[in-house]
Amino acid sequence: MIQNIQTDGIGMTAEKATTRRGIILAGGTGSRLFPITHSVCKQLVPVYDKPMIYYPLSMLMLAGIRDILVIVNPRDLGGFHALLGDGAQWGLDIYYAEQERADGLAQAFLIGEEFIEGEPVCLVLGDNLMHGDALPEALLAASERTRGATVFGCEVEAPEQFGVVEFDQDGVAISLEEKPDVPKSNYAVPGVYFYDDKVVDYARCLRPSARGELEITDLNRLYLERGELKVELLDEGIAWFDAGLPESLAEASYFVRGIQEREGCKIACPEEIALAQGMIDRDRLGQSVARYEGTPYGEYLKQL
Repeated sequence: MIQNIQTDGIGMTAEKATTRRGIILAGGTGSRLFPITHSVCKQLVPVYDKPMIYYPLSMLMLAGIRDILVIVNPRDLGGFHALLGDGAQWGLDIYYAEQERADGLAQAFLIGEEFIEGEPVCLVLGDNLMHGDALPEALLAASERTRGATVFGCEVEAPEQFGVVEFDQDGVAISLEEKPDVPKSNYAVPGVYFYDDKVVDYARCLRPSARGELEITDLNRLYLERGELKVELLDEGIAWFDAGLPESLAEASYFVRGIQEREGCKIACPEEIALAQGMIDRDRLGQSVARYEGTPYGEYLKQL
């Protein structure tokens, strides 16, 4: 069942306007971060000075998305409620759904079918972090496409750890593979995916892979085979982190700290994004300032 704190689990309302939905997949066990995640959800641990989930949340906000579903492990639902609430403090509508068993990334669309309501949707993995001057423009452009699917390509040193996209001589995507032993390129697909209103139907067509999961790469391949997949290469100035391992979690934290200290701004500050986009006013921001009174975060919000 899709839950919202204010609606007490009633689900989506009939008055919702037609718009792209957003989903943050924050389920699973976080086993790659054991023992850190034995008692706390991975997406609730900090990446430097903010909870990890603030980073994918901010990506959805930069893409102009206001209605967001957070898919969580039942054990962790209370923690997400306490942290995010109903999203009103950022001008958002945040809903929740439980993932009883992690059966692959594409399962998110089956769990979130009621929330999606036949609209375009963007899925962001809860442990992914992106930052760069060109990022907002790339996210908005992908979000504004209402037909087909859009994913990104990012050059990495170890593509065999990710979904890999192969291009022809003209730079057109021609194949996708999930964690191949011999990658056909060095371009991985980061964990942010934009789909049109056919995504739930396509997800229903998937069969579990050899590891028993509904693979997001298989979903992307369906779009590719139908000529409906657009792969955008990320600008070289955009950094991407999969913070699901101890090493990458530490690397992401060092990156965030360095950028913030050098530029005097905060990465993935939902209040700042909401204010800049007109989603909240100064009075609403003042409530957040009061909430974090006496903390560095509160002082930053006060400067806004």
